[in-house]
Amino acid sequence: MDRLKAMRVFVEVAERGSLSHAADSLDMSRAMVSRYLAELEEWVGARLLHRTTRKLSLTSAGSEMLPRCRQMLEMEDEMQAAVTAPEAAPRGILRLTCSVWLGQSYIARAVADYVKRYPATAVDMQLLNRAVNLVEEGIDLAIRITNDLDPNLIARKLGLCRSVVCASPGYLRQHGTPQRAEQLALHNCLTYSYFGKSLWEFSRDGQPVSVPVGGNVTANETAALLEAACQGVGITMQPLQAAAPLLASGQLVAVLDSYRPRDMGIYAVYASRRHMPATLRTMLDFLAESFADDAMWQEG
Repeated sequence: MDRLKAMRVFVEVAERGSLSHAADSLDMSRAMVSRYLAELEEWVGARLLHRTTRKLSLTSAGSEMLPRCRQMLEMEDEMQAAVTAPEAAPRGILRLTCSVWLGQSYIARAVADYVKRYPATAVDMQLLNRAVNLVEEGIDLAIRITNDLDPNLIARKLGLCRSVVCASPGYLRQHGTPQRAEQLALHNCLTYSYFGKSLWEFSRDGQPVSVPVGGNVTANETAALLEAACQGVGITMQPLQAAAPLLASGQLVAVLDSYRPRDMGIYAVYASRRHMPATLRTMLDFLAESFADDAMWQEG
């Protein structure tokens, strides 16, 4: 029995939750998947999966075996990568997703530089203001601005996204300028539809401050909220990089300078280290290098 192949089958079945889905993913018959599982169970001397017509679940022995099998397979992949010719250039398509603002303001330029460096590659960019299921939607890499990572995915930190609280001069003349973060609860606050809708988080003198906020405009896109703020609708918390031109022109004014909005991490997120294609590996390294070279995304 090819024990590593059997381990790979077991891990695939556990992750897919189905023998049939694992068989499709591995390009083998369902009968062959069942055979590998049976041989692995015979080798370890324990049943690894509970199988019924409707449901498949890990036994206690299977739960013990799964992380060990993953570790063995990662070691195999690392050994193969170590002897792969380093000069072998990446080729093929990489599917990448990120938010509309981050894609338009930064990632699109980085992707253009990447395909210039690796002309045998192609990148399909999906600019979406929602969390994408990488496996179900066939996405290789997601760039996410978040402090709430999915523990089932692998994340590589690229940088920080700082925020600024701002409003138009006209709004502040009419409604007053908040001097304390708690006063935001009395203002019309323009928020994102999918996060930060009801609670803005700050630090002041090293102490956390959370303020419940609300308003009459929400949106799932940065530019829409910035435009509403410029029109004098309310106060908004936005990425500093996005608001900077409007702050420089005077269309918006930063408020609450003594409070620091909570930083968000920028992460490259992907589903698995196993059999990582060269396009994904080189894109990860390329983006990490690109963000590291740009001070606006780093601490300080």
